[in-house]
Amino acid sequence: MPQDKILIVDDEKFITNLTTKILNKLGWERVLTAGNGHEGLAVYEAESPNVILCDLNMPGMDGLEFLRHLAEKEASCGIILVSGEDKRILQTAAQLGQAHRLNILGSLQKPIKPVPLKAVLGTYTQRQTFAPRAPLELLSLEDVKAGLSEGRINVFFQPKVSVADRSLIGVEALVRWRKLDGNLIPPAAFLPVVEENGLIDEMTDQVFQKAVSAMAAWSLAGLSIKVAVNFSVESLTRYEVLDLVHSAIEREGVDPQNLIIEVTESRIMEDVTAPLEILTRLRMKGIGLSIDDFGTGASSMQQLKRIPFTELKIDRAFVAGAPTDDEARAMLESSVALAKRLGLTTVAEGVETKEEWHLIAELGVDVVQGYFVARPMPSEDLLAWAQRNGDVSA
Repeated sequence: MPQDKILIVDDEKFITNLTTKILNKLGWERVLTAGNGHEGLAVYEAESPNVILCDLNMPGMDGLEFLRHLAEKEASCGIILVSGEDKRILQTAAQLGQAHRLNILGSLQKPIKPVPLKAVLGTYTQRQTFAPRAPLELLSLEDVKAGLSEGRINVFFQPKVSVADRSLIGVEALVRWRKLDGNLIPPAAFLPVVEENGLIDEMTDQVFQKAVSAMAAWSLAGLSIKVAVNFSVESLTRYEVLDLVHSAIEREGVDPQNLIIEVTESRIMEDVTAPLEILTRLRMKGIGLSIDDFGTGASSMQQLKRIPFTELKIDRAFVAGAPTDDEARAMLESSVALAKRLGLTTVAEGVETKEEWHLIAELGVDVVQGYFVARPMPSEDLLAWAQRNGDVSA
């Protein structure tokens, strides 16, 4: 730390001097200062600080514009946002910094105090190896078409467990792509190409078929759980999807009540006639319907009223930070309360910490999915995981 440099960008000299003294006491010997964003950029280019404390409201170039310029320079230093503004403005600024792919360590309200500053700086020491992620290279359209025809689509399954007793009650099927060398690449590298070139139906068909086949194999091994598969809005505009679902159920001999179709609510729906008929007919066959990423779209309430959903999935955005963020907690609580009033099963996705688990348990969420429970895994690994978890005999 003595060799590390920290830059304070703030137009208030009193705050700058006070913060410098606190940093010195915390062991930061090399403290640089700048009075606004323009000066901050000049110091950044000359000194390459390891951490920047940035005020938001400054004359000339304010903190938000300063963040944009840092992003253009692909800055990898840790950044702490500081302001006397409303707490929610600070939170939004932090989200903006993350959207710029900057290394946002946290945010602090003025006046800065030693204990919270030390805690945020502690995250820097844990993340000194941070570097901006390299731009993700998309697969070419030719590679995607070839991969679909050659069966390079893989399906991984992420466990969903009951909050009450941590028993495995279901999984979500997640698409993966296996390259010719055997390595897997993330959905972000191929889904945009699939969606933009009218190939989403073909991919959805393959994912669904493989998910139902895995479901049947688990059942033979003594593991009967619910399997959720994501369907795009585009797929729900073609009536052939009903035949796809029904034929797979009959061929594999699975219980339709153990199937869940997940629909991302932010993308439902411009022309409602076909999706409404398809989803309602699927529900009449006993198949569950889940409204995915709830709260992230503009028409959440309308879709809940319009479609016979059985499950509400609370987006990770409302789970992350809820144990310490009053606004996030309020949104999480309201989502859970709404689901209970409507008689829907609640699923919290993206749970990653013990604190998040305890909070959702306190709020009465039914099911949890996320890295705190388990990462997505191949079907054979899922069976082994269930055996270790005591959900099925080995």
